[in-house]
This record gives sequence, structure tokens and C-alpha cells, in this order.
Amino acid sequence: MMLSGPRKRVFEESVARNHKLPDLLANGAHTPHWLTVLNREVIACTRCPRLVAYREQIAREKRRAYRDCEYWGKPVPGFGDPEARVLVMGLAPGAHGSNRTGRPFTGDASGKFMYPVLYETGFANQPIATDRDDGLKLKDLYITAAVRCAPPDNKPTPQELANCSQFLDRELTRLEKVKVVVALGKIGFDAYLNYVKRGLDEAAASHPFDKLRKNSSEKNAENSAMSLSKEWGTHFRRSDYLFKHGASYRLPDGKVLLASYHPSNQNTQTGKLTRSMFVEIFKEAARLADE
Repeated sequence: MMLSGPRKRVFEESVARNHKLPDLLANGAHTPHWLTVLNREVIACTRCPRLVAYREQIAREKRRAYRDCEYWGKPVPGFGDPEARVLVMGLAPGAHGSNRTGRPFTGDASGKFMYPVLYETGFANQPIATDRDDGLKLKDLYITAAVRCAPPDNKPTPQELANCSQFLDRELTRLEKVKVVVALGKIGFDAYLNYVKRGLDEAAASHPFDKLRKNSSEKNAENSAMSLSKEWGTHFRRSDYLFKHGASYRLPDGKVLLASYHPSNQNTQTGKLTRSMFVEIFKEAARLADE
């Protein structure tokens, strides 16, 4: 449901009263208004009954090691530099990680593996991520996810992915400086491809390419947008983009999609994803961002 005018303001004020935004939500710096509004809506979301029930159950029952912790237990918004050129697309919050701490990849094994790599490659100010008050800041990098709530068995349904895509589309559209997307795992990889496909479909229907309009007359912009949509819409097939660690693709939106295995325990403990492999991914992301 889309709200506008007075109803939207009432909704936002209600969310602000009842849902405190996580500290350092946008990296401890000034948070753009659009991101504040989006994150409040994310945190207040109850669109997926299965995910709501699961995230709240986990927050009530807790893991023994975190029995004294107050779990976040709500959807987890993105985190990082709103001016970033590199975007990390994850799968979903971990049940006892982000669902507990309220920040992506914070307080679980995946974060313990990833943040030292981000620190080494210049994207983070420290290698440790334990909670929202740990002083972590990201530079030139922003982290988001295909789904904002912890799903049972780390497997969101297609409908849950579709529900969350409404937030993802708004977020990615406003992160205007992104040049490289690092997809962690196949679900994150597919989520970004689906975002691009939705953009092409929308362009074909209504040609909303604002950047083109800035550089030409509206008529020329419409023709250019339609031409781009027709060219890529005809040839853009997800099956042409195979998920493989280290694979990179130049997409019709101009960004580079860089694939990586997800830093899950299953991948890191078995050696499927090593630290050196992960470091190379983010070194390549930095190189591509500088092109």
C-alpha cells in the first residue's frame, strides 16, 4: 500500500514513536531524509507473517549464549555509507546475529569473517563488529539484503523476496553513486538481477530514466530510454548470468555485478570460501569502483 500526503506523515510519525532506529544506522554520519524514512518503514514492516512469527520467536527464546541479551527481533535495515560506490548484497539477517543486534552481519560468524576483510581492503575503520555501539563505520561501501527478516533455515520464499523487493528497489534507486555490486551467494545475486529486470520492465512501460532527462530533451530521453529498454529487454535473460565465485558482469544499468560465495559457516569452515578468496573479491570491487 502506497501512502501519500497527510496519511504518509501520520504513518511516519507513528513509526518514529514506536520504533527507535538502530544507532549508527547510516554509518554514524548524517543520514539522508529518504534513508531515514525508508529504514523506519523497513523496521515497522509486518508483510510476511511467517517471518514475523519466526523472528519474534527467536527473539523470545534466544540462544543460550545470548540469554542475557535483548534481541532486536525486527526487520534489519541497511548499513553503511550512503555515498558508497560499492554495494554488498546479502541474503537475510542471521537468526542470532543481525536479528539479535539489529545491524547487518553483526554478532555472528559471517560478520567475524567479513569485517576483518573489509578492514584490510579499506572499506571499514575496524575489523570488529559486535553490536550497534561498537564504533564501526564503513567507507565507500553499503550493505543491504534481499530479505530484511531472518527466515527459517535461511530460506526465504519467493513471495517473501517479492515483498521485500519494494524496499530494495527504493534503496538501490537512491544509492546513486554505486558502481559495483558484490553479491554474497546466489540468492543475493539473483535478487540484484531481478532488480535490474524490474527496472527494464518499468522503463519499457513508462520510461522513467531521470538521468537521461537531465542530459537531453524529454522527447529524446524517452526515445533513449525506450531504445535502451528494447535493446536490453529483448536480450536480458537471467540465465545468461551464471553465479560463480569471482564472476563479474557488466549489467544494463551500467553497474558491475561481482559474485562471491556467501561467508556462511558452511562455506568458510569447509574451505569453500577462504579469507584470501574473499580479500580478492573486495580488492577487485575497489579496483572496479575506481574505473
